[in-house]
Amino acid sequence: MAATEEDRADPAALMRTVLEAFAAKDIDGMRAMLHDDVVDDFVAIGIVEGKEAVGNFFSGLFAALPDMQLTIKRITRGDDGVAIGEWAYTGTFSGGRFQGLEPTGHRVELRGVDVMEFEKGLLRRNTIYYDGLGFARQVRLLPTEGSVMDRAMRSGFNALSRVRDGVRRTIERVRMGRVGGS
Repeated sequence: MAATEEDRADPAALMRTVLEAFAAKDIDGMRAMLHDDVVDDFVAIGIVEGKEAVGNFFSGLFAALPDMQLTIKRITRGDDGVAIGEWAYTGTFSGGRFQGLEPTGHRVELRGVDVMEFEKGLLRRNTIYYDGLGFARQVRLLPTEGSVMDRAMRSGFNALSRVRDGVRRTIERVRMGRVGGS
């Protein structure tokens, strides 16, 4: 669904157009809403810059989660061309590779918030907040919370942290001894 001239002044309407194109997996519709120098800041994974790169990112996401469905929960108009939207999506990581990960066949259910900034009716910057740890657990990149593997991983991490802390303290004592003896 293309934005009308009336919508161009309303960032909430523009955001709805972008998210509806996303929900329809309409890459061309999404690209039509992007500024050439768009920046998508996925807080959990990194920054994607430029219309082509952002389009390719979403093409990869749609290929990786072919049954993905987006639900728009709420969109709020902010100041100065900004809109904030809450969303949820579900899908199965059963298609292509995504972010270097082979598909696992596991179901993903995520909630998130986008903060979109528009310039002259086009998406200029989007900051995307979602639970990256939850995504990693759901696709089985990390073990399920509370599982035996999760407890073992945490235990190993904590043991390593204690060892590192002990080494750091020992180095500090040695340095202090050298400084004090000079």
